[in-house]
Amino acid sequence: MTPIHTLRSLRLALLLGAALIAAPAQARLRDRLPGHETTSSTTPETAPTAARITAPGDHEFTLQHGGLTRHYRVHVPPSHKPEQATALVLAFHGGGGNMDIQANDRYYGQISKADQLGYVVVFPNGYSRLPGGKLATWNAGACCGAARDKDIDDVGFVRALLVRLKQQLNVDLARVFATGISNGGMISYRLACEMADSFTAIAAVAGTDNTLSCAPSRPVSVLHIHARDDERVLFNGGAGSQATQMTDFVSVPRNMAKWASLNGCQPEPKRVLEVPGAYCEAYSGCRGGAQVKLCVTETGGHSWPGGRKPLGGAQGSNAISATDLIGDFFMKR
Repeated sequence: MTPIHTLRSLRLALLLGAALIAAPAQARLRDRLPGHETTSSTTPETAPTAARITAPGDHEFTLQHGGLTRHYRVHVPPSHKPEQATALVLAFHGGGGNMDIQANDRYYGQISKADQLGYVVVFPNGYSRLPGGKLATWNAGACCGAARDKDIDDVGFVRALLVRLKQQLNVDLARVFATGISNGGMISYRLACEMADSFTAIAAVAGTDNTLSCAPSRPVSVLHIHARDDERVLFNGGAGSQATQMTDFVSVPRNMAKWASLNGCQPEPKRVLEVPGAYCEAYSGCRGGAQVKLCVTETGGHSWPGGRKPLGGAQGSNAISATDLIGDFFMKR
């Protein structure tokens, strides 16, 4: 890779995603809100077949794929019963982030929501050239960073990860979901395109479908959440002033029309929620009982509505809670 490409990839890692870098150095990324401390060993598991997970709490593992050591975290809720099949949510961090940021309840509340609704949530780590997996990205097609530039097989990694998780947990195969912010939302779309046989629904926040090709084998429900004033992945398409080296991001309207068509939905959505500062629209008549839904905030920029930005700055919109909307969307499947 030339020095220019290296510089651009580093710039991408520093710019893209509402979950870009760790919180201040004095705060450990693995800190939780009270009640969410790690309750089990986080010693990486490197065996080809990992031991079964039976205890509630947080667990950390590694997985060899494509010549790389990949990392992932698993959070098991207190209500978990190993003999009962569990819903599984894969939560993907934004570009330049890592699994520890996405798992930090102060920012996204995904561990609290998993505890409330009783599902297992998994936090995979993207490709990183740094020890410890920081400043990681996902190969979502046209985006992003080193993962895209090196054509990292992230879809293959997720396939291998699901095989591993089915060994470790009693997974309800009809309730496997993917969600993420920014670049994490984009990889969720790629999984819907290429692994529709594995995922029932996805939810993307502040990241549109930027796949190079898409031919899902079956309908996949889609929830998309986006701010009109997103300054990185522009609502009406293109890269914002802080993201000029990324890609020409797909617009939200085009994104929704694409997935309504792929799922065989009616072309015009209906308003299903309207609150001060936000609204949601849903497409009806989709094949196989699928649903396509869009929720828009008027403000908040490139962020997770109802959450906190890891880097601080202007607060995202509190008109809606992305965490609540996603949890409800998934658990209705």
